[in-house]
Amino acid sequence: MIYYVSSRGNDSSSGTKDRPFKTINHAAQLAVAGDTVRVFGGVYRETVVPQNGGTSDDCRIVYEAVAGETPIIKGSEVVIGWEHVEGNVWKTVLPNSMFGEFNPFATKIFGDWMTFPMDYDVHLGDVYLNGVSMYEAPDMESLLVAEKRIRWMRFRADLMELDETIGDPDSTVYQWYAQVEDSYTELFCNFGEYDPNRETVEISVRPSCFFPKKTGLNYITVRGFEMAHAATQWAPPTAEQIGMIGPHWAKGWIIENNHFHDAKCSAVSLGKEISTGHNLKSRFLRKSGYQHQMESVFYAIYSAGWNRENIGSHVVRNNVIHDCGQTGIVGHMGCAFSRIEHNHIYNIGRKQEFWGHEIAGIKLHAPIDTVIENNNIHDCSLGIWLDWQVQGTRITKNLFHKNGRDLMIEVTHGPCLVDDNIFLSPIAIQNAAQGTAYVHNLICGKVWSYKIVDRATPYHFAHSTDVKGYAFVYGGDDRLINNIVIGTGPESSLLKHFGNSHSKYSTFDDYRKMMDEQLKPQDHNVIFNVPQPVWVEENAYAGFAKHHKNEIDPIDAKKTRVSLEETDESWILTLFVSDSLANASCQAVTGERLGKPCISEEPYENSDGTPIDLSCDFVGNKRDNRVIPGPFVSLQEGKNQIFVW
Repeated sequence: MIYYVSSRGNDSSSGTKDRPFKTINHAAQLAVAGDTVRVFGGVYRETVVPQNGGTSDDCRIVYEAVAGETPIIKGSEVVIGWEHVEGNVWKTVLPNSMFGEFNPFATKIFGDWMTFPMDYDVHLGDVYLNGVSMYEAPDMESLLVAEKRIRWMRFRADLMELDETIGDPDSTVYQWYAQVEDSYTELFCNFGEYDPNRETVEISVRPSCFFPKKTGLNYITVRGFEMAHAATQWAPPTAEQIGMIGPHWAKGWIIENNHFHDAKCSAVSLGKEISTGHNLKSRFLRKSGYQHQMESVFYAIYSAGWNRENIGSHVVRNNVIHDCGQTGIVGHMGCAFSRIEHNHIYNIGRKQEFWGHEIAGIKLHAPIDTVIENNNIHDCSLGIWLDWQVQGTRITKNLFHKNGRDLMIEVTHGPCLVDDNIFLSPIAIQNAAQGTAYVHNLICGKVWSYKIVDRATPYHFAHSTDVKGYAFVYGGDDRLINNIVIGTGPESSLLKHFGNSHSKYSTFDDYRKMMDEQLKPQDHNVIFNVPQPVWVEENAYAGFAKHHKNEIDPIDAKKTRVSLEETDESWILTLFVSDSLANASCQAVTGERLGKPCISEEPYENSDGTPIDLSCDFVGNKRDNRVIPGPFVSLQEGKNQIFVW
């Protein structure tokens, strides 16, 4: 069955192409496995709450745009009839009936690991002036004076060592402040030089755009939509993670060819549901968020059906995602066994109205056997942040640039493979993990590595959610092979994973010798004192970067340098290459060569257990003969220009 929807239709119609429904949600109550809902262009101010799911990958429910058209689902409503107060401040009085049971202007951003601001509340509501999100003022006075906002942004920038994120202070003039009463909400806005009665002013009223209330609605496809202005709540791993769109603890969704923007917190959620815990640390203050997160893993396995047969295996591809407060894509456990590929993600966490420890372009917990490939991630406070149980995960052929940090991997034990990526931001990699293989990357920013021995996290049997054990992160146990490392300055090139300071980690032979000497009279406590091994081989170094003291066959790349240029929404990488790099020759990298991490003892391989293929470079060319460092099959001496997006 094919149902059609048009903004000029009628929900009392038959839903045919000639007599379409008016709302997508009406069609979503009728569609069953095998049905398609096709939507004409126009603005749909509604939340789509599917009633049913598909039954298999071949028998889905498909929601798609009519060919050549772009339907827009908005979580906002237009507000008119503004009354001038004083200066640039205007007000309107809204009946609370327009919000129903959910008033985002009365609902605080709240949850575990939500940290700043501390001296006033930030709410889920938002005001959009001609499509641009305004700032919430901490009080009425700040509608006229933006000093508090500027102080907060400077503090946030200092915290993250990102002076460039302060932005234009003049933008903080455009602020709103809400006073919520029992029956009405009074909204005050500083519109600067704009007259709101002559512009388009929208306010967010709905918590999502396309999100089931029920869990377990599998095999749904959503393609060709624009979605915006959802008042999504803060989504830590210990809470129900609601996004502007998401499967809500199901299997086999395909989210493709969409445009997602201006979610208050998260655009796409592949995250957990509520029964395994919901902000219990922040609500009750009985124990740490870490402990609640550990419990949520076991609740999910034993009570919520977290396994490969029921949960995950989603595809998120070819989407444009931008201007969200917390994440472009978020997920805990529900993201396992998925593919996230060819998405353009930018301006995430840059508005900086609030801050916590869960902000990134992509932030995933427990992405077991998940592949993150060929994404363009830039102008985010953090590009990709993978946290807990990053096992069987592969991050490959992604372009990172102009982020606060490009990649962070935290409290996990591998195997995790990071290959053929381009890292161009001042901070390239923050590695608070072990068991990660960095292979054939181009790394141009600061890298550092450290242990975490106060939070043990689970690891799993291969390609499964079944827990094999849990352990601290002792540091090391990483593979650093065939990368190009360019230190662009003395400070920005503090490459602790590659430079001399990495000497705190041993070679494998030294590690075995120390363990043999100390394990005989002792047991687990010796692990804290014996540095784990690292495998550092055949990397090329340029600029201020230096090789590891025990590295096998390092390559002096001399004056190799790099730049990136954007032209008509395309990105061209320019590499000036030395003869030593252009003529280098390295051993090919295979899963067998990478071995197994010490803790998980699981191999670097594909999710189906087949050997991993590292013969394909960033742009898809095959490494058939001579292998050189970095993400490209071949480079010529001198200038190389490569289309990378």
